[in-house]
Formats: sequence, C-alpha cells, structure tokens
Amino acid sequence: MMKRIFSLLILLFFIVNGFSQTISGSWKGTLAFGQQKLAIVLHIQTDQNGKTTCLMDSPDQSAKGIPVVLDTLSKDSISLSVPQIGMTYSGRIHQQQIDGTFSQNGLTVPLVFKPGVIVRNRPQNPTPPYPYKTQDVSFTNRKAPAVLSGTLTYPIGYRKGKKVPVVLMVSGSGLENRNEEIFDHQPFLVLADYLARNGIASLRYDDRSYGKSTGDARSATTKDFAEDAQAGIEMLRKMGRFNKVGVLGHSEGASIAFMLGARKRIDFVISLAGIGVKGDTALTAQVNRITELEGVPAHETVVQYRANAEKQNIPWLNYFINYDPSSDIRNTYCPVMAIDGSKDTQVIASLNLTAIRGLLPTNKKNLIKEYPGMNHMFQRCKTGLSNEYANIDETIDPLVLKDIVTWVRSL
Repeated sequence: MMKRIFSLLILLFFIVNGFSQTISGSWKGTLAFGQQKLAIVLHIQTDQNGKTTCLMDSPDQSAKGIPVVLDTLSKDSISLSVPQIGMTYSGRIHQQQIDGTFSQNGLTVPLVFKPGVIVRNRPQNPTPPYPYKTQDVSFTNRKAPAVLSGTLTYPIGYRKGKKVPVVLMVSGSGLENRNEEIFDHQPFLVLADYLARNGIASLRYDDRSYGKSTGDARSATTKDFAEDAQAGIEMLRKMGRFNKVGVLGHSEGASIAFMLGARKRIDFVISLAGIGVKGDTALTAQVNRITELEGVPAHETVVQYRANAEKQNIPWLNYFINYDPSSDIRNTYCPVMAIDGSKDTQVIASLNLTAIRGLLPTNKKNLIKEYPGMNHMFQRCKTGLSNEYANIDETIDPLVLKDIVTWVRSL
C-alpha cells in the first residue's frame, strides 16, 4: 500500500493532570480545511490517583493513540500546543462541549469537540462464532534479525484428512499490523476469515518493528521485507500441514510475492495491485493520476520524480524507485493471479497489469484481471482517490474474495 502521508496530521501530545471528572470520556470533533475534513477524537481518562491523561485518534488518517501536551487548564478553558509542528489549540469548556480554535503554520480554523466517538460501519469484519481455528505464531528472519509475530488461521473439518493450501499475506508499503489495518478497515482479517470458511489457511503478521514484531525497519527496503516473508514461508513448509504454500501480496507485497516466486520458494502468487514496471515509472504515474483527478494538469516526468525522491534520501524509497520487477515476473513460473481495480490511483491498472501480462511466462493457470470501478483497496468507488477509503463501508468487494478462493481451489 501507499507510503502514508499524513498532511496536517496532528501529532498532539496530551498529558493532562488535574482535569475535572466532568471532562472524562471520549470527545469528537471535525477539522475543516476547505473541502477536506478530518475527524478528531480525544479519549480522556482520570486514574485512581486523580491523574488525567488523554489519547487522540485521527480516524480519517488511520492514526490512533496519539499523545498530547497541555499548556493551560482551568475549569472552563484548555490550551494545547505542539511547537515542533507549529500547532496550537485553545478552547472554552461549557454546556457539554469544547469550543475552540485550531492553528497550524498560519492556518486557523474553528474546532468544536462534543461527547462521543467516531463509529465506522465495517460490515465485513468477522464476528463469532468462527468455524476455524486461529493460532498465534512467530518466525525469525535471522539475517535482520527480526522476529515476526502473526496469526495462523486454519479451517476445521474441510476435506477431512487432506492437507489444505495456505497463503502468506504480505502487506503494502509503510509499516502495518497483521490485518493491514487502515481507516478501521482490516483487509487481511477479512481475507483470512473468508479463506478459512472456504478451506484455505492463511498466515498474516505484523511488519518488522511494528505491533508485536521486533527488528529495525528504519533502513529496511523491499528486499529486506522479502527476507521476512521468506522466513514465514520456511516456517509454513516445516509445519508439513499444507499441500501448497503461496504468497498473497498487496501493492509492495505483490512485488515481494514475485521476488519469492522468481526464487522458486512458493507454489503460487496472488498479486493484488502489484507493479509491473520500474518503481520510478509506477510512482510517477501515480502522482500524475492523482493530480489529474484533483483538477490540476499532470506534468511530472520520471526524471523530475526521481530528483525529488532522491532529495528525501529515504532508504526504502531509494531502493523502490530503482527496483525493476520485470526480471522477477519473467522468472515466476508458478501459477499467478494478478488483479487490480480500474480506478486504482496508486498502482495504475492499465500500465501495470498490461506489463505483468506481457512479462509472465505462459501458464494455463495464470489469471490476469482488471475489476471495473474498484480502487487500490478493491472497494467499489467513485474516484479511486484515497480520501474515499474511510467513507466506504465495504472493505473488499465480495466478487474479489470469491475469485481468489475459486482460483486457489483450482490449483
């Protein structure tokens, strides 16, 4: 998935002492910047010693549990600031709400908090009872070193006495938890549930240094994350419980799937919105598509994109703009399912799926498919821009889930 760019992300630090009991609880508000709106939630708690603390969520930016620093507090007023990002907030507390003003880098807008939380409707999130088993597992990439913590989901009573296929799920770019959680969507959890209900096991894991996994991700590249995934494959092989072991990778995870496919480490590849062209070309196309949809003429060239990217001097980005997947795709002889949405603005289907189709070795079991009207997350959408993700109830379109199961079971 995308490198998350939290423009106007409010990295507030909120350590509140002596806050009155009447303010305890959750408070929700909405920041409005022109047409852009950002929901903010404060969770305020007072412990038995009278110390009051607060954590903040920014649901529209998929950020939770952010700490904040209090400047002043009285019975009827509160002031917060984060000097390092040029942010301040001052408000008055009255009649069960906080009326205040948010300021950052010269921009000032009103911000009102009222009791409550932001509840997103996510109907595909699984609920008990579950007709399958789950098991906490861990595996080690000794080269890193890193211990990856994950969840193995295994069907019960399906094809009794026979081994089942298993997929290792590899997330997109940016550190993510085992459910690939974003905007309260949990794509890998939804996938694991659907697969298990249809006789297919899966392993999903927290990225290196994230969640319950250890290791250092600060200078890690796609190649390094591929070593983490390979360690997971080796663990699944050693279990001896599966007849086929494959990788289901989303976005950057799809590149990792092809890397392992080219090494002949796996039995099949499922590429969800994977690139088929060199990284700098794929990312330049992404920038131009997003710019066009936002009403600005697209003019970024690969040369310009590379120059801007190289200035940032980020190890992951430096590697990715130079990564050409063509060799890995050409050398992936196992069956491949490569899919994308026609409205994906991050991995442009017309560019990348066409390239993958032309590069893959001939295999009668390969499936290359573009889904009309779907975005990078395989949700039905209007524009495909990422600002729609949070407001779409659907996590993954049911047709995509069904197609994945049908394809795996056909191998």
